[in-house]
Amino acid sequence: MKSPFLSMVKDEMYKRHYAKRTIETYLTWISSFIIFHKKRHPAQLHNLEVELFLSHLVLELDVAVSTQKIALNALSFLYAEIIDNPLSLKLNYARSTRQQKLPVVLTQLEVRDLLNCISANYKLPASLLYGSGLRLMECIRLRVKDIDFDFKSIRIWHGKGGKHRVVTLADSLLSDLHKQVVLVDRYLLADSVNPAFSGVWLPNRLRIKYKSASRELGWQYLFPSSRLSTDPETKKLRRHHIDESGLQKAIRVATKLADIQKNVTPHTLRHSFATHLLQSGADIRTVQDQLGHADLRTTQIYTHILQRGGNSVISPLSNLFR
Repeated sequence: MKSPFLSMVKDEMYKRHYAKRTIETYLTWISSFIIFHKKRHPAQLHNLEVELFLSHLVLELDVAVSTQKIALNALSFLYAEIIDNPLSLKLNYARSTRQQKLPVVLTQLEVRDLLNCISANYKLPASLLYGSGLRLMECIRLRVKDIDFDFKSIRIWHGKGGKHRVVTLADSLLSDLHKQVVLVDRYLLADSVNPAFSGVWLPNRLRIKYKSASRELGWQYLFPSSRLSTDPETKKLRRHHIDESGLQKAIRVATKLADIQKNVTPHTLRHSFATHLLQSGADIRTVQDQLGHADLRTTQIYTHILQRGGNSVISPLSNLFR
């Protein structure tokens, strides 16, 4: 981080135990805000300049509602916690009205072809994205203890919105998951003889409450990185989880190899999980619980995919040449 100011913001966020991705996202938007205003210091700017920036995102860049909200959250944090001059609760800016896109969904055959083409190193996490409807970071951040082999389920802690939930686990993945745990154990044994190794990263409250947990198998990441790295928060040597970009790239490559003519991302597998559950007869409340949606209306978007045309209307053209 070249800017002393942004470096200070970064350090302050780590002190407050913000997640690494949140820190990176907030710094990106704060930096964009500063650049938009010709690199003036944020202390010289306030409500009006924030309104101009948020309006610019919509009127010039046509960002989605969620993107504009994240930018606002970043700037609200900046002014409330760093500048110590909170923004007005009644900001006047152009709000995004871009409608949510219908999700891209694969057929079951397309999912099979994609998983058959994906790199062996990423087949298991990709299978969990589809088989359990996980979000990308929920999958990447899984710990060994989160897999319940007895009840064939996965416990998701602090998902989107900080919520916990239990999701289904496919029988076909149990064997591969057992092998993955063995691999994690081998990493841990090798790391434990390294005097510089400080155990796996744990949230601040847990590392205080459970002093030895960072070196226990159950707390290790299910998909560990192949190399040790320095924890940016504590500067200690740890083994983190794999980077999400590796799984994203593997899915892009597999999509091309499988000759799937759709824009496929890790989230596409989650969309496909939800749609195929509904197709198989699961009720929408069950799907809502599996996905961890707070609002049923968010889940109902998958019912639109199952409809033919608008409200299951059959086009009159279909009867012309019978």
